[in-house]
Amino acid sequence: METSRINDPRTPPGAPAAGCDVVTVPARQGLEAVDILRRGPGDAVGPVLHDDGGDTLGFLVPPGTAAAWDLPGSTCTETDGRGATLAPEPPVAGSDWLLPPGEADFATDPAVLREALGEAARMIKAADSCR
Repeated sequence: METSRINDPRTPPGAPAAGCDVVTVPARQGLEAVDILRRGPGDAVGPVLHDDGGDTLGFLVPPGTAAAWDLPGSTCTETDGRGATLAPEPPVAGSDWLLPPGEADFATDPAVLREALGEAARMIKAADSCR
């Protein structure tokens, strides 16, 4: 299976993703993953939402990601093009952009996100075991 920043063959390369799915994770793991992705090469992380309570982060991923997402400790919500879009206003009531569109123009590659979330979980587990 080949992955790209935008998995819709009708979307030209370099164009913003429309109707992205959203991978939701606990805030601590998500913030670690954002740091990991931002240290990586190029534009590894796309727009990221956070909720008002600060409990979760939502990574915008290409449409269709939800159908195959199975990472424990996270959920992926399918939007069918009706939900999260790359607009200046957050697409979900009670949320705000951690990394807004414009600073991050593409949806996050699901394979890259999965790897970063796994690394973040391992780092958190190691840090917690040192207490």
